[in-house]
Amino acid sequence: MKGASDSISGHCLCGSVTIVLDHPKRQVELCHCAMCRRWGGAFYAALSGAEFTLTGEAAIARFRSSEWAERAFCTVCGSNLWYRFVPTGNRSFLAGLFADAAQFPIEREIFIDERAAWCTVAGDHPRLTGAEAIAEAEEAGFRFD
Repeated sequence: MKGASDSISGHCLCGSVTIVLDHPKRQVELCHCAMCRRWGGAFYAALSGAEFTLTGEAAIARFRSSEWAERAFCTVCGSNLWYRFVPTGNRSFLAGLFADAAQFPIEREIFIDERAAWCTVAGDHPRLTGAEAIAEAEEAGFRFD
């Protein structure tokens, strides 16, 4: 049986979609790219884990926002749910869906060169430009063409 620290549960605003994230990273990555900002109104606060379980599949809509990305939202309340990197299938979820994530520290910020002036986040953590984040992904073998 799993201990309480092995997973966290979250849900959209209306509760139609619930997510259980197993072995969450316990750190949040912030993305300031223009797409994430347009999608959520500010930066995207990403939370990932080893595995996840979804309920409420009928209330989930998926949108292919680029050749390499899919984003999902609840069709009932409109809450954004996840970002999926299509080449690997890796998914991260909006940290705000999980009450337990409110105390998680920031791991790093990416696409800071696209950050809105009113969206500066305090703290001592790595900050990468878009070019640096893409170069890091390409070094890991991913292509964005």
